[in-house]
Amino acid sequence: MKKAIVLLSGGLDSTITLYLAKSQGFDEIYAISFRYGQKHSKELECACKTAKKAGVKEHKIVDIMLNQWHGSSLTDSTMEIGDGDINRTDIPDTYVPARNMVFLSIAASYADANDIEDIFIGISEVDYSGYVDCRENFIKAMEQAINAGTLLGAEKHRHITIHTPFLHKTKADEIKIGEQLGVDFGDTWSCYRGGNKPCGTCDSCLLRADAFHKAGVKDPLVSTDDH
Repeated sequence: MKKAIVLLSGGLDSTITLYLAKSQGFDEIYAISFRYGQKHSKELECACKTAKKAGVKEHKIVDIMLNQWHGSSLTDSTMEIGDGDINRTDIPDTYVPARNMVFLSIAASYADANDIEDIFIGISEVDYSGYVDCRENFIKAMEQAINAGTLLGAEKHRHITIHTPFLHKTKADEIKIGEQLGVDFGDTWSCYRGGNKPCGTCDSCLLRADAFHKAGVKDPLVSTDDH
């Protein structure tokens, strides 16, 4: 059995990543999701649904409350989540400080405990909001640190690899791959605001809508009447 850990937020990127890992022969998937103080649970609900549908070996939801300090409109109750602008050049306040660093550190601990050498994360530095922890130089440095700081890497000399299959792909590319893999996009959630349906105006909704349009695929979360 080929084992892998997949960071599964319940969003578009991580869900397609899980199915891609399965298609690459990783038949024993350990999914890990995080309750980090985000303002809604829609993504986590999707993560649970996807983990069940995909038949993962184990699905852990880890509490790591990043809302204990200020800095992100996704976790700070004193900040509003504003409308997005996918053409902006500065990093928006939806950036959660060092979130992927924290998540990958916990995934590394999970990997070390279970003798798992492969960790998948669905980040991209092409279609993204400029977050510093979605860039290739960060991933390379994090992989090096994980191998230096785990028993599996440092003592057993079994290299832990961080797989980023979409790092240099657009979200439209991802969606096309997801279609080929039979991913149900209705089981994913991207909107920062939660609610019964996507707001359509936050950064994540705008990036998602643009990607589905470019891929020529209909987003099942958005009805025709909403266009």
